[in-house]
Amino acid sequence: MNGIDPYAYMQQVSVKMNELTKRDELETVLDELEYLFEVIPPEMQDNAETLIGLIREKLDHCG
Repeated sequence: MNGIDPYAYMQQVSVKMNELTKRDELETVLDELEYLFEVIPPEMQDNAETLIGLIREKLDHCG
């Protein structure tokens, strides 16, 4: 994810949240968000944490 704008990526995930329904898509996005969480500034971590929680919840209900 080198060269990725974390703000833009998190916004993109937020916008497409309802479209993410497949387990493999959700797992990929979760992996990317967890990576971003480790490298983004602390002031952005709350937003990333919220998205991570939403993705994990969707994964729990995914078949």
